[in-house]
Amino acid sequence: MKSQHIFPGVILIGFGLYFFMQQNAITLFEGFYSWPTLLGIVGIAFLLQAYMGKEFDSILPGVILFGFGLHFHVVGKLKIWPNDIGVFILIIALGFILRANKTKKGMFHGILLLTVSILLLFYDRIFKMMGVLENGMDTALKFWPFVLIGIGFYVMFIRKK
Repeated sequence: MKSQHIFPGVILIGFGLYFFMQQNAITLFEGFYSWPTLLGIVGIAFLLQAYMGKEFDSILPGVILFGFGLHFHVVGKLKIWPNDIGVFILIIALGFILRANKTKKGMFHGILLLTVSILLLFYDRIFKMMGVLENGMDTALKFWPFVLIGIGFYVMFIRKK
């Protein structure tokens, strides 16, 4: 049986604690009182609804919101944390994969997004290791987005199950 009271309860408790701590100047870390913290609270509420309330479709928005909130807190504080679109795609991919682990749907989407995020995060290193850029393949690499577009059209319109 699904429990509908977890999400609003966690939202109210989380926001209440947030504003109580703000009023009483209780600071956990620099920058705590900002919108990324509120994203994280909503993300945690979705995740608790997913796992405690057995509404596993809530895993995806929970991971996305919590992950984005965490990213915006960490990006300015850790020098090793990348500030790249690949991070956002990675967070979404993790949401799909975690949800697929429970619902058995969306694993392909998660793996696809994970692959794209890895390519985006490590694009320069991957091609440098392969020696592609040094071998005059610059022109060919400019067309790889069209390969993705072509595969997308194939998957959408040509491939039938």
